[in-house]
Amino acid sequence: MDVVLGGRTVPAGRRRGAGTVGVRRSGTVAFVQLVTRTRREGPWSVSLVSGELDVVGGPDLRQHVMGLVRAGERHLLLDLGGVDFIDSFGLGVLIGALKRVRLLDGDLRLVVAEPRLRRVFEVCDLDRVFTLHESVDDALAIGTEAG
Repeated sequence: MDVVLGGRTVPAGRRRGAGTVGVRRSGTVAFVQLVTRTRREGPWSVSLVSGELDVVGGPDLRQHVMGLVRAGERHLLLDLGGVDFIDSFGLGVLIGALKRVRLLDGDLRLVVAEPRLRRVFEVCDLDRVFTLHESVDDALAIGTEAG
């Protein structure tokens, strides 16, 4: 089965960068797993996140962040540019990720350019918890040091 992500068709199970496209089924409904691709930008580990950040995709992002932290990463930048949908479960995953890296004297930055997604953060007052950046370049331009 092929999966459509960002207007592109990708075979399910095919690896893309540091992430995987997968399909879960529940009865007759197929759920697309979250896709993450990660690269290094100075002290920052930059992950592009695509898919739905909800009760299905949220655990995938949690595992991704935990894997980065276990690998010694402390400065994470999550680009939510490919996220189509986010709910309270997904927001909870992001809050948990922020707490996890801050306990290790790290930082988490979010790129949320889509106005519809930014509105979710604003309605929940999470724009007070996270600084929402328009682009990866904007997020990386803040200070020459991580954090």
